[in-house]
Amino acid sequence: MKLFDSHCHLQMPQFDADRAEVLARMQEADMGGLVVGTDYEVSKAGLELAKQHDFLWAAVGLHPNDNKTEQFDIEKYAELASNSKVVAIGECGLDYFRSSVDGQRERFVAHANLAQKLGKALVIHCRDAHDDMVALLSELKLSVPVVIHFCTVSGEVAQKYLDLGCYLSFPGPVTFTDMYDDSIRLCPMDKLLIETDAPFAAPAPHRGKRNEPVYVLEVARKIATLKGMSVEEVTEATVTNARAAFGLH
Repeated sequence: MKLFDSHCHLQMPQFDADRAEVLARMQEADMGGLVVGTDYEVSKAGLELAKQHDFLWAAVGLHPNDNKTEQFDIEKYAELASNSKVVAIGECGLDYFRSSVDGQRERFVAHANLAQKLGKALVIHCRDAHDDMVALLSELKLSVPVVIHFCTVSGEVAQKYLDLGCYLSFPGPVTFTDMYDDSIRLCPMDKLLIETDAPFAAPAPHRGKRNEPVYVLEVARKIATLKGMSVEEVTEATVTNARAAFGLH
Protein backbone atom coordinates (compact mmCIF):
# COMPACT_ATOMS: atom_id res chain seq x y z
CA MET A 1 0.00 0.00 0.00
CA LYS A 2 1.55 3.27 -1.17
CA LEU A 3 -1.07 5.80 -0.03
CA PHE A 4 -3.78 5.99 2.62
CA ASP A 5 -6.78 8.29 2.98
CA SER A 6 -7.44 8.42 6.71
CA HIS A 7 -10.94 9.86 6.42
CA CYS A 8 -13.46 9.57 3.58
CA HIS A 9 -17.19 8.98 3.13
CA LEU A 10 -17.40 6.75 0.05
CA GLN A 11 -20.77 5.39 1.17
CA MET A 12 -22.45 8.77 0.74
CA PRO A 13 -24.84 9.44 -2.17
CA GLN A 14 -22.37 11.77 -3.91
CA PHE A 15 -20.63 8.58 -5.09
CA ASP A 16 -23.71 6.60 -6.12
CA ALA A 17 -23.27 7.32 -9.83
CA ASP A 18 -19.62 6.31 -10.16
CA ARG A 19 -18.50 4.59 -6.95
CA ALA A 20 -16.97 1.67 -8.89
CA GLU A 21 -14.81 4.07 -10.91
CA VAL A 22 -13.69 5.94 -7.78
CA LEU A 23 -12.73 2.65 -6.14
CA ALA A 24 -10.91 1.54 -9.30
CA ARG A 25 -8.82 4.72 -9.19
CA MET A 26 -7.91 3.92 -5.60
CA GLN A 27 -6.81 0.42 -6.58
CA GLU A 28 -4.78 1.78 -9.48
CA ALA A 29 -3.00 4.10 -7.03
CA ASP A 30 -2.36 1.15 -4.68
CA MET A 31 -4.06 2.96 -1.83
CA GLY A 32 -6.30 2.22 1.12
CA GLY A 33 -8.89 4.25 2.96
CA LEU A 34 -10.92 4.57 6.14
CA VAL A 35 -14.65 4.90 5.37
CA VAL A 36 -16.12 6.94 8.20
CA GLY A 37 -19.65 6.97 9.56
CA THR A 38 -21.60 10.04 10.65
CA ASP A 39 -24.73 8.32 12.02
CA TYR A 40 -25.94 4.75 12.43
CA GLU A 41 -27.18 4.17 8.87
CA VAL A 42 -24.15 5.85 7.30
CA SER A 43 -21.87 3.85 9.60
CA LYS A 44 -23.64 0.63 8.64
CA ALA A 45 -23.31 1.44 4.93
CA GLY A 46 -19.62 2.24 5.39
CA LEU A 47 -19.02 -1.10 7.06
CA GLU A 48 -20.82 -2.93 4.25
CA LEU A 49 -18.62 -1.18 1.69
CA ALA A 50 -15.45 -1.98 3.64
CA LYS A 51 -16.44 -5.63 3.88
CA GLN A 52 -16.53 -5.79 0.07
CA HIS A 53 -13.01 -4.42 -0.49
CA ASP A 54 -9.77 -5.50 1.12
CA PHE A 55 -8.26 -2.01 0.82
CA LEU A 56 -11.04 -0.33 2.83
CA TRP A 57 -11.73 -0.25 6.56
CA ALA A 58 -14.54 1.40 8.53
CA ALA A 59 -15.13 3.75 11.44
CA VAL A 60 -18.57 3.88 13.11
CA GLY A 61 -20.02 6.72 15.13
CA LEU A 62 -22.41 9.64 15.45
CA HIS A 63 -21.18 13.05 14.25
CA PRO A 64 -22.07 15.82 16.74
CA ASN A 65 -24.13 17.58 14.05
CA ASP A 66 -26.04 14.48 12.98
CA ASN A 67 -28.06 13.70 16.08
CA LYS A 68 -31.26 15.52 15.08
CA THR A 69 -33.27 12.46 14.03
CA GLU A 70 -31.38 9.60 15.63
CA GLN A 71 -32.06 8.33 19.12
CA PHE A 72 -28.46 7.83 20.22
CA ASP A 73 -27.68 4.34 21.47
CA ILE A 74 -23.99 3.50 21.85
CA GLU A 75 -24.82 -0.22 21.96
CA LYS A 76 -25.90 -0.10 18.30
CA TYR A 77 -22.45 1.20 17.39
CA ALA A 78 -20.82 -1.39 19.64
CA GLU A 79 -22.60 -4.11 17.67
CA LEU A 80 -21.27 -2.71 14.38
CA ALA A 81 -17.81 -2.30 15.89
CA SER A 82 -17.63 -5.99 16.75
CA ASN A 83 -16.80 -6.61 13.09
CA SER A 84 -13.05 -6.84 12.44
CA LYS A 85 -13.37 -4.43 9.51
CA VAL A 86 -14.26 -1.66 11.99
CA VAL A 87 -10.91 -0.26 13.13
CA ALA A 88 -12.07 3.00 14.71
CA ILE A 89 -14.94 4.69 16.55
CA GLY A 90 -16.12 7.98 15.06
CA GLU A 91 -16.38 10.47 13.76
CA CYS A 92 -17.57 11.87 17.04
CA GLY A 93 -16.74 14.90 19.10
CA LEU A 94 -17.77 18.47 19.82
CA ASP A 95 -19.04 21.10 17.40
CA TYR A 96 -20.09 24.45 18.80
CA PHE A 97 -20.24 26.09 15.36
CA ARG A 98 -23.41 24.49 14.01
CA SER A 99 -24.93 22.51 16.85
CA SER A 100 -26.52 22.85 20.24
CA VAL A 101 -24.04 22.00 22.97
CA ASP A 102 -26.69 19.96 24.78
CA GLY A 103 -25.68 16.34 25.15
CA GLN A 104 -22.56 16.60 23.01
CA ARG A 105 -20.14 15.93 25.84
CA GLU A 106 -22.07 12.87 27.02
CA ARG A 107 -22.29 11.39 23.52
CA PHE A 108 -18.59 11.97 22.94
CA VAL A 109 -17.61 10.35 26.23
CA ALA A 110 -19.75 7.32 25.33
CA HIS A 111 -17.85 6.98 22.05
CA ALA A 112 -14.50 7.41 23.81
CA ASN A 113 -15.36 4.77 26.39
CA LEU A 114 -16.41 2.36 23.63
CA ALA A 115 -13.12 2.91 21.78
CA GLN A 116 -11.22 2.28 25.00
CA LYS A 117 -13.24 -0.86 25.78
CA LEU A 118 -12.71 -2.32 22.29
CA GLY A 119 -9.11 -1.16 21.89
CA LYS A 120 -9.90 0.72 18.69
CA ALA A 121 -8.84 4.18 17.57
CA LEU A 122 -11.03 7.22 18.26
CA VAL A 123 -11.66 9.63 15.35
CA ILE A 124 -12.52 13.11 16.61
CA HIS A 125 -14.45 15.89 14.90
CA CYS A 126 -13.92 19.18 16.72
CA ARG A 127 -14.98 22.64 15.63
CA ASP A 128 -14.94 25.80 17.74
CA ALA A 129 -14.55 23.60 20.84
CA HIS A 130 -10.84 22.84 21.10
CA ASP A 131 -10.37 24.07 24.66
CA ASP A 132 -13.14 21.79 25.87
CA MET A 133 -11.86 18.87 23.78
CA VAL A 134 -8.32 19.21 25.12
CA ALA A 135 -9.69 19.32 28.67
CA LEU A 136 -11.88 16.27 28.06
CA LEU A 137 -9.06 14.22 26.56
CA SER A 138 -6.84 15.20 29.48
CA GLU A 139 -9.51 13.87 31.86
CA LEU A 140 -10.22 10.67 29.92
CA LYS A 141 -6.56 9.59 29.64
CA LEU A 142 -7.29 7.20 26.79
CA SER A 143 -4.74 4.52 25.94
CA VAL A 144 -6.07 3.96 22.41
CA PRO A 145 -4.89 6.01 19.39
CA VAL A 146 -6.73 9.33 19.05
CA VAL A 147 -6.98 11.00 15.64
CA ILE A 148 -7.84 14.68 15.25
CA HIS A 149 -9.76 14.60 11.98
CA PHE A 150 -9.69 17.61 9.62
CA CYS A 151 -6.88 19.21 11.59
CA THR A 152 -7.14 22.88 10.65
CA VAL A 153 -5.90 24.48 13.84
CA SER A 154 -3.22 26.90 14.95
CA GLY A 155 0.21 25.65 15.91
CA GLU A 156 -0.61 26.35 19.54
CA VAL A 157 -3.70 24.11 19.48
CA ALA A 158 -1.91 21.45 17.44
CA GLN A 159 0.81 21.29 20.10
CA LYS A 160 -1.77 20.73 22.83
CA TYR A 161 -3.13 17.72 20.93
CA LEU A 162 0.36 16.42 20.26
CA ASP A 163 1.21 16.74 23.95
CA LEU A 164 -1.74 14.39 24.59
CA GLY A 165 -0.32 11.88 22.12
CA CYS A 166 -2.87 12.49 19.34
CA TYR A 167 -2.39 11.94 15.64
CA LEU A 168 -3.10 14.99 13.46
CA SER A 169 -4.91 14.29 10.18
CA PHE A 170 -4.52 17.07 7.62
CA PRO A 171 -7.16 17.65 4.89
CA GLY A 172 -7.42 19.31 1.48
CA PRO A 173 -7.73 22.93 2.65
CA VAL A 174 -4.07 22.93 3.75
CA THR A 175 -3.24 23.01 0.01
CA PHE A 176 -4.80 26.42 -0.65
CA THR A 177 -3.93 28.40 2.47
CA ASP A 178 -0.87 28.89 4.65
CA MET A 179 -2.97 29.22 7.83
CA TYR A 180 -2.10 25.69 8.97
CA ASP A 181 1.53 25.56 7.87
CA ASP A 182 2.81 25.94 11.44
CA SER A 183 0.76 22.93 12.58
CA ILE A 184 2.20 20.82 9.77
CA ARG A 185 5.78 21.95 10.42
CA LEU A 186 5.67 21.15 14.12
CA CYS A 187 3.84 17.82 13.76
CA PRO A 188 6.32 14.93 14.11
CA MET A 189 6.26 12.62 11.11
CA ASP A 190 5.19 9.68 13.28
CA LYS A 191 2.01 11.53 14.32
CA LEU A 192 0.95 12.81 10.90
CA LEU A 193 -1.92 11.49 8.79
CA ILE A 194 -3.48 12.75 5.54
CA GLU A 195 -7.14 12.69 4.52
CA THR A 196 -9.65 13.97 2.00
CA ASP A 197 -12.96 14.00 3.92
CA ALA A 198 -14.35 13.11 0.47
CA PRO A 199 -16.77 14.06 -0.99
CA PHE A 200 -16.12 17.35 0.83
CA ALA A 201 -13.27 19.90 0.90
CA ALA A 202 -11.33 19.02 -2.25
CA PRO A 203 -7.69 20.17 -2.35
CA ALA A 204 -6.14 22.40 -4.98
CA PRO A 205 -6.23 21.99 -7.96
CA HIS A 206 -9.65 20.32 -7.56
CA ARG A 207 -11.11 22.92 -5.22
CA GLY A 208 -14.86 23.38 -5.69
CA LYS A 209 -15.33 19.91 -7.19
CA ARG A 210 -16.38 16.69 -5.53
CA ASN A 211 -13.47 15.31 -3.57
CA GLU A 212 -12.28 11.70 -3.84
CA PRO A 213 -9.62 9.61 -2.08
CA VAL A 214 -6.92 9.72 -4.78
CA TYR A 215 -6.75 13.50 -4.31
CA VAL A 216 -5.11 12.90 -0.92
CA LEU A 217 -1.84 12.89 -2.86
CA GLU A 218 -2.17 16.69 -3.15
CA VAL A 219 -2.15 16.95 0.65
CA ALA A 220 1.01 14.84 0.72
CA ARG A 221 2.62 17.17 -1.82
CA LYS A 222 1.91 20.23 0.31
CA ILE A 223 3.30 18.54 3.42
CA ALA A 224 6.40 17.43 1.52
CA THR A 225 7.06 21.03 0.48
CA LEU A 226 6.71 22.33 4.04
CA LYS A 227 8.79 19.53 5.55
CA GLY A 228 11.53 19.60 2.92
CA MET A 229 10.89 15.95 2.12
CA SER A 230 10.00 13.95 -0.97
CA VAL A 231 6.35 13.14 -1.61
CA GLU A 232 7.28 9.45 -1.39
CA GLU A 233 8.72 9.94 2.08
CA VAL A 234 5.48 11.59 3.22
CA THR A 235 3.21 8.95 1.71
CA GLU A 236 5.31 6.13 3.14
CA ALA A 237 5.26 7.69 6.61
CA THR A 238 1.51 8.31 6.54
CA VAL A 239 0.79 4.73 5.46
CA THR A 240 2.97 3.50 8.34
CA ASN A 241 1.11 5.81 10.74
CA ALA A 242 -2.30 4.67 9.47
CA ARG A 243 -1.28 1.06 10.02
CA ALA A 244 -0.23 1.92 13.57
CA ALA A 245 -3.22 4.11 14.43
CA PHE A 246 -5.87 1.80 13.01
CA GLY A 247 -4.16 -1.54 13.56
CA LEU A 248 -4.26 -2.45 9.86
CA HIS A 249 -2.93 -5.81 8.76
